[in-house]
Amino acid sequence: MRNPCVAHRGWSGRAPENTMSAFRMAWEAGIPWIELDVQLSRDAVPVVIHDYQLRRTTNGRGDVRHWSAAELASLDAGSWFSPAFKGESIPTLDEVLREGSGRTQFNIELKTDGVRYPYIEEKALQKVMEHGLQEDVVFTSFHMGTLHRLRKMSASVRIGLILDGWRGTLLQELRELQADFLSIGYGRLNQERVQLLKDAGIQTMAWTANDKRALRRIADLDPGLLICTDYPERWGEIMGMDFGVSDADPRGGRRPSRWFR
Repeated sequence: MRNPCVAHRGWSGRAPENTMSAFRMAWEAGIPWIELDVQLSRDAVPVVIHDYQLRRTTNGRGDVRHWSAAELASLDAGSWFSPAFKGESIPTLDEVLREGSGRTQFNIELKTDGVRYPYIEEKALQKVMEHGLQEDVVFTSFHMGTLHRLRKMSASVRIGLILDGWRGTLLQELRELQADFLSIGYGRLNQERVQLLKDAGIQTMAWTANDKRALRRIADLDPGLLICTDYPERWGEIMGMDFGVSDADPRGGRRPSRWFR
């Protein structure tokens, strides 16, 4: 498949991000990859949510890490997006892997700044191994120390660095991590950089392109680039596919004016 699509936090242009509804939409449409964010609950359960705080995408308040997994599961993670998703819950990583097994590949972003969640890589890897999905997962993070620890735990699991920039030492850093994956802001890529990464054996994902002009520009750089988007239907349009949804779909909610990676 040319420029495989990665559904960013699931099909997050059509359903609340990082929820089972968003993931199911992607799976049912045959989207080959999903990207999701993992944190740890107070009782050290890997849960799927992006922000460190609950306020933006749930009816809860405070930090994710201060709530137990059961308490997090009781929150409404859908109404902020659309009344159609009222009662949507925060899933655990275990739930997502169980239902998504055999249907997709997973880009699991480990959300940590090096202080929060010192055991996040251990807990997430354990869940992936329990489901036998090592071949279908790449772990990514902005935090280099987390990736180094993960590599020490497993010589074979795929890992990748997340960047919204470019630096001359990047290829050397990836080699030292024994990483074969890079997740990078799409505006940082050009043909020369894409070729360097390709020659080094690095699979590259460009994030997060949502307008058709950007999607076309990325696709023109190289057919092997993974394209991460909130709107797989727009990716499908430029690839000549029709998912039967439009920007007027009534189930689609409205994103807040501030939007964070």
